[in-house]
Amino acid sequence: MVNVLIVEDSRVSREAFERKLCTSPDYHVVASIENAANAEIACMTNRIDLILMDVCTADDESGIRAAGKIKKNYPEVKIIMMTSMPEYSFLQKAKESGCDSFWYKEYGETSLLEICARTMKGEFVWPDESPVVMIGLARSDEFTERELEVIRSLAQGSRYEDITESLHISMNTVKYHVKNILLKTGFKTTLQLVAEVVEKRLILPKY
Repeated sequence: MVNVLIVEDSRVSREAFERKLCTSPDYHVVASIENAANAEIACMTNRIDLILMDVCTADDESGIRAAGKIKKNYPEVKIIMMTSMPEYSFLQKAKESGCDSFWYKEYGETSLLEICARTMKGEFVWPDESPVVMIGLARSDEFTERELEVIRSLAQGSRYEDITESLHISMNTVKYHVKNILLKTGFKTTLQLVAEVVEKRLILPKY
């Protein structure tokens, strides 16, 4: 029997995950909570084998940060990071935190029970890439890594001067990337660009 902790801020989603896990005799839901800050406490007070951890949880607590702390103190606990957001940096950040698998709740063909079973068998289940969304006229996978870094900086309110310092590139290079990004998307201004990437959740400024 696998003891499972669910960390998900949506009550509807938590209940759906609980119902799905209850269809299998292999899983027992020990606790179902909304705030990642309480996940490590649950590990202290219960025997937890598997955590289903949402990236963004209640009170703006990061599931990725919580996963990193849990993996440091409880390395035997398997963690499946999950999200419905196509934010491009989540995959890499989840790997760096030590998560075992990653599941897009609204994309892909892997079911919850399948990813749980494969993860508990010692397999690392990761999507090849983030889901593709349209940003203006461009697909999100058309942006280069450097362009995504520039877009993130703009979304965080950075000025061109700030971007040159943080990315260690020249002003001309910043302007070159911004020009290419606007040409790809068809937007007239960076304000339109930022509004779109945040609305489509390709980039979340606080993460």
